[in-house]
Amino acid sequence: MIALFDLDGVIMDTESQYSIFWNMMGKEYLGLDDFGRIIKGQTLFQIFGGHFEGMAREQEEIVRRLNEYEMNMSYDYIPGADEFMRQLKASGVPMAIVTSSNEPKMKNVRKAHPELWELADAVLTSEHFTKSKPDPECFLKGMEVLGGKPSETYVFEDSLHGINAGRAAGAKVIGLATTNPRETISPLCDIVIDDFRGFSL
Repeated sequence: MIALFDLDGVIMDTESQYSIFWNMMGKEYLGLDDFGRIIKGQTLFQIFGGHFEGMAREQEEIVRRLNEYEMNMSYDYIPGADEFMRQLKASGVPMAIVTSSNEPKMKNVRKAHPELWELADAVLTSEHFTKSKPDPECFLKGMEVLGGKPSETYVFEDSLHGINAGRAAGAKVIGLATTNPRETISPLCDIVIDDFRGFSL
């Protein structure tokens, strides 16, 4: 058995903060409402390629604003996430964090929670992938790094892009109803939980 964890909305309770930022960017630069939901689970490269093509100046501004925003974000655990990861670690279950976040953002996470790098056997960021979720590349890479097969892999995800990526990778998907309603993700997941409280190996 191996476990692959998305970060935002799964380990870290940050999705609502990102929704605020991206809704603001979507409204300001594109005139779109609810932009945060549209791009959830995608890398910055994917967001720019899909929505800001040919807008080099705007991309630079967004990167600068995002970096400033992430430096001031709070990085609180989804309830029970760290305890569950410690339980897996104690039981010898290989774990990786597989996130669409980039290295600069992860430096902020590491500053707030250095223990995550002791719990996880690998931390894979957007720099490790060429394709964004819902493409399964990131989770297949996680399996490769940890030496696991799809049939023995559990993916923990909250976004629809991430859940579909886990399914496409052939893993069992445990969905967290932290970002989308339970009834929305239930048909796509093997199990759905609200958080990790009371959830055990």
